[in-house]
Amino acid sequence: MSSNRKVLMLPGDGIGPEVMNETKKIIDWFDKRLAVGFDLDEDLVGGASYDVHKTPVTDEVMQKAIEADGVLFGAVGGPNYDNLPFSEKPERGLLRLRKDLGLYANLRPAMVFNSLADASTLKKEVVSGLDIMIVRELTGGIYFGEPRGVETLADGSKKGINTEVYSTHEIRRVAEVAFELASKRNNLVHSVEKANVMESGLFWREEVQQLYEEKYNHMKLEHMYADNCAMQLVRDPHQFDVIVTTNLFGDLLSDISAQLTGSLGMLPSASLGDVNEEGMRKSLYEPVHGSAPDISGQGKANPIAMILSFSMMLRYSLDRGNDADLVEKAVNKVLEDGLRTADIMQPGKELISTEKMGEEICNRLDQLAV
Repeated sequence: MSSNRKVLMLPGDGIGPEVMNETKKIIDWFDKRLAVGFDLDEDLVGGASYDVHKTPVTDEVMQKAIEADGVLFGAVGGPNYDNLPFSEKPERGLLRLRKDLGLYANLRPAMVFNSLADASTLKKEVVSGLDIMIVRELTGGIYFGEPRGVETLADGSKKGINTEVYSTHEIRRVAEVAFELASKRNNLVHSVEKANVMESGLFWREEVQQLYEEKYNHMKLEHMYADNCAMQLVRDPHQFDVIVTTNLFGDLLSDISAQLTGSLGMLPSASLGDVNEEGMRKSLYEPVHGSAPDISGQGKANPIAMILSFSMMLRYSLDRGNDADLVEKAVNKVLEDGLRTADIMQPGKELISTEKMGEEICNRLDQLAV
């Protein structure tokens, strides 16, 4: 139908295709039962692309991504590709997608479902009811800064170089995303850097503070050093609502916050660009977990993070907040009913496979939609 939304699915490597298959069941459920419809396309990325095309992402796939209303991305990488040149490694496919689509804001929620509070390695009272959003700058900083590389020195030894670089524009646009998200939550933003030892960190702090004073001073802004933030996340995570930080620190802090929830298999993410003339953002949605080649093909992978990534697509790209709520309620209901994949298994619960988890979430959607 004419209102269908174009979604590009890039399953990738390892458990990526498995969790994507279960997400496709959820998409098909919406396609058949509700007003939103989807035109799905599927293609290769990462090692799967390298095996066929000798590149981690082709120009043709990039064009499909540019034309899509949203991209669903599984996972990339594996031991088979460890010895490839750096420019051909599977992860470079994801970095190119982020860069060429202009996806500068990575949203990583860390939400603890009440039924999984005991699965965290921290005390239940520390994590119960937790709901944090980390906004990570995604296309600048030390992962992209120049100069970079490994140089051979005159004495034959070597040195490695990576450069942390940020501009006013890069900092302000990701901070705006954080403030706007916080305005719909609890009006609290923590800006995180290392202003005490890094000039780029001090510059980050100054730019965020200036933006706050210009546009968002009705809210609350706190500045925090990255190492202290890491400690506070495991000591008292409820003090946070929205955290905005650099590419490198966001990479680290989001994995720390992930463990608060009990499993990487539970955590989705969204990567967003600027709003275009039609009011749409270029976007890519992916689970926080990696390709997990050690469990690939065994039916052990948890598809919930991938399914919740689709829920984020509904919310942030397709303006279907009510449908996103429905997916999250279905996931919560499955967990309340005691169904678990191996990564979140607890005593007294029922262990189920990747495929079974997808089926059960569809069943809960049927129940909730009545």
